[in-house]
Amino acid sequence: MPALSAHDLSVRDLSYAVRGKMLVDDVRFDVPAGTLTALIGPNGSGKSTLLRLMNGALTSSGEGAAVMLGGRDLLRLSRRERAKTVALVEQHSTTEFAVTVREVVALGRIPFRRWWTGPGDDRVIDDALRSAGADAWADRQVATLSGGERQRVTLARALAQQPRLLLLDEPTNHLDIAAQLDLFALLRDLIDRTRLTVVVALHDLSAALNDSDYVVVLSGGRVVASGAAPDAVDADLIRRVYGVEAAFVADPGSGRPVVIFRRLGDVGD
Repeated sequence: MPALSAHDLSVRDLSYAVRGKMLVDDVRFDVPAGTLTALIGPNGSGKSTLLRLMNGALTSSGEGAAVMLGGRDLLRLSRRERAKTVALVEQHSTTEFAVTVREVVALGRIPFRRWWTGPGDDRVIDDALRSAGADAWADRQVATLSGGERQRVTLARALAQQPRLLLLDEPTNHLDIAAQLDLFALLRDLIDRTRLTVVVALHDLSAALNDSDYVVVLSGGRVVASGAAPDAVDADLIRRVYGVEAAFVADPGSGRPVVIFRRLGDVGD
């Protein structure tokens, strides 16, 4: 991993427990700004909780807890200032109420205004809709959209916050294959154009290794491996973390690995 600067992302001493059970335990990692980092690990490993700690939705119990970006500790900012810097796209975060796509995306401007949207906000909302590929549906009711379309609306709302750090929790859930590919292409375009730093929790290991720049592996709430993708993950790590055997096959187009799984003890043909 290249040497980090004050502009990069540094996570320190994030911990969180519920009824004495540590869900996230002293998580620390560093990644360069303007990159895409995948958080991977089995169910219950702490991925979603970690993202909520990183954006301040949950309060870390770690004494030295910090999320440094651009030389500032995001956890020490006011809620309004933090919302101008980091945006979290959670699972199931779109609304079922009778509102339009534009009205949902406009919610991303709340940290910047005292009352309702003005001309400057309208420009940012239009840019966010275009960047997320949701501008064609701006006047449609959110309830009429498909799962993939709703995911883009949720992303547009986050982009309307004009964040420097974008956190996404399992954004490919309920998306078909084409929509998943479109989402990663969209994220890569945003990163290339704006130097946005993206951290995304994923279950799909092949997507994590192919579409991210860095990988952070969680198990039992702790970081057990981190580094550049795809080299940070191997078959031995997958066996220890997931309890399955894994084989890596090179994608003929990119040369990057596709992961094939089998249960421990199963014998191939």
